[in-house]
Amino acid sequence: MLVQDFLEDSARRVPAKVALVCAGQRLTYAELDARANRLAQALQHRGLCRGDRVAICLNNSPAAVVAIFAALKAAGVFVVVNPTTKTNKLLYILNNCRASALVTDLRGFSAGLGDRLLAEVKSLQCIVICDLEAGSCLPQNPRCVDFNSVQATYPGERPARVAIDLDLACLVYTSGTTGEPKGVMCDHSNVIFASGSIIQYLQNVDSDIVLNVMPLSFDYGLYQLLMTFRFGGTLVLESDFAFPVTILQRIEKEQVTGFPIVPTIAARLLQMDLSAFDLSSLRYVTNTAAALPPSHILELRRKLPGVTLFSMYGLTETKRTLYLPPRWLDQKPGSVGIAIPGTEVWVEDESGQRLGAGQVGELVVRGRHVMRGYWEAPEATAVRYRPGPIPGERLCYTGDLFRMDEDGCMYFVGRKDDIIKSRGEKVAPKEVENVLHALPGVAEAAVLGVPDPILGQAIKAVVVRSNPKLTVNEVLAHCKANLEDFMLPRVVEFRDDLPKSPSGKVRKEELI
Repeated sequence: MLVQDFLEDSARRVPAKVALVCAGQRLTYAELDARANRLAQALQHRGLCRGDRVAICLNNSPAAVVAIFAALKAAGVFVVVNPTTKTNKLLYILNNCRASALVTDLRGFSAGLGDRLLAEVKSLQCIVICDLEAGSCLPQNPRCVDFNSVQATYPGERPARVAIDLDLACLVYTSGTTGEPKGVMCDHSNVIFASGSIIQYLQNVDSDIVLNVMPLSFDYGLYQLLMTFRFGGTLVLESDFAFPVTILQRIEKEQVTGFPIVPTIAARLLQMDLSAFDLSSLRYVTNTAAALPPSHILELRRKLPGVTLFSMYGLTETKRTLYLPPRWLDQKPGSVGIAIPGTEVWVEDESGQRLGAGQVGELVVRGRHVMRGYWEAPEATAVRYRPGPIPGERLCYTGDLFRMDEDGCMYFVGRKDDIIKSRGEKVAPKEVENVLHALPGVAEAAVLGVPDPILGQAIKAVVVRSNPKLTVNEVLAHCKANLEDFMLPRVVEFRDDLPKSPSGKVRKEELI
């Protein structure tokens, strides 16, 4: 099996079924499959060879979906880049992966960027421009081609199949908050295993309708597309969660059964009156990117009593790693669970010894979902991916600290490089954040260490209030009642919002 089979098999089984609802369009599996075939034919005609990289810099859209599967059908490797990516970072990614083709729109080719792309990315053989409006002109360059003309010109038959499941399917670039972004190499078998394991524990069926607001450049958003097409459901693809009321109305209208969220979305949902919407079609809600505070989990359960909530943990290097079986949610709301089906996890100390219940160490992951490493970055790969128990096997060392309970459930403690050292004590920001989230009037909270000449690092709490009357003294009093002295924030700062990455993670480096 190859990843493009997710679309092709569903197009063969249920060709007339609506596969994608997006931007006012309702496209069937047969329509998407034919469009992807045409673009694949065009890419090959323009010189794309097996294993070449196809960058896709588009908003969540039908064209982006078509481009992902077209790259695979052409035996290429797709690289989805968030369209909000700044020019220098975009150029870095394109040059780093030596993209042979780019699929973008006029916005991605305007304001001088097009000239820089053509001049500075020497590997580009073809640029496909999507969404050309009436009266708009295609850039006058032989390497540029109009997406619409491709659809009108090239045949809808599938290109010859040459790739195997050990070939790369995609590169997913990490956020790069600690340096230049790195491309995580995902081969077809990695994606097939990971998607199948997640589908298994979510118990997805072809009647599921999944609504995704995450960018397809974020692997959590990407897998909503891949998984839904694999089990033959319908994907409702939105651009973002900027207008929550609109999204909840879309859940009503489309009878959505699955809704993946991140903690920032959960925080906004909890400030709304969800009873004003008919959400009875929802079967499950999933959360990843960062662990939900236990108080948010309990409140979501109260507001969505008929919905199964899956608390999960993952990282791009393994896709998904842990999930909490819903039967344990009430008794273990602070846990992100056990290894996903078909995989193994444990906690190690710095000397490589496995740790028991209650001990804190680095989470190590073993399984077919452990990706191939970082694109042309052997030193970084050697740090993250290390030899496993079977010769030739690689384990993933996550860089995240966890502790395990007696039932084998894992609890996120913090990033190894995120731990605050104050007064000689180690403080996990997540533990303080969970306490802050339990205080009424706190919508969001982020905790970090800031330099202090006496303490080494002082603990700083940045809070977004849902109750504007909440005071610093009330926050400090709550912390004092629930935390040890060395864990108490020395600074409390109120902000209107927290800076976030496209995947919804808080950019703590901007809060110092």
